[in-house]
Amino acid sequence: MNEILYNKLNYKKAYRESRMKPALWVLEHPDQMKDLVGFCFGGDQDIATKAIWSLEFVCRENLSMLYPFIDHLVEFLPKAKDDGQKRTISYLCELLALAYYKKKDPKLMNTLNQIHKEKMVENCFDWMINAEKVACQVRAMTALYYLGTEIDWVHDELRPIIESNIHHSSAGYKSRGRHILELIGKHNP
Repeated sequence: MNEILYNKLNYKKAYRESRMKPALWVLEHPDQMKDLVGFCFGGDQDIATKAIWSLEFVCRENLSMLYPFIDHLVEFLPKAKDDGQKRTISYLCELLALAYYKKKDPKLMNTLNQIHKEKMVENCFDWMINAEKVACQVRAMTALYYLGTEIDWVHDELRPIIESNIHHSSAGYKSRGRHILELIGKHNP
């Protein structure tokens, strides 16, 4: 166990500054990414949640640091427990989908395989259907849109879910939902 990283993750108050410290440390010490991922998907739920929050900050700055650990992320998708974990994991799915399909990151295109994509699709649909928090759902719908540009049946399944939920959802869901429906319409005229 990496005691330095563990101590950085073992903070008492979840202030933004507290969550940033471990992330900044990992960005300065990229060889510690493996340990951060280990804490994210380890057994201690409190540390795992804090590690996942830090992982989000790391990935916002340098998503490619996650690429060697995509197998671990995809395996963890259905195991995310609390809302904070699901929000962050869905955000990572969104970032990966954007990097792969929109930015066409060559390193990611050589890493993200069909099994990864299928598991992302499966879990993103679960988050859409199981009435997760809005932040999780809007990120899942964005990831699904981009995955659906390659996997042809995804848009056909995503459209009715958004259409049935958009009228009684939050402003954030409505806004993202309208945007995704517009993108689907353009992609599938």
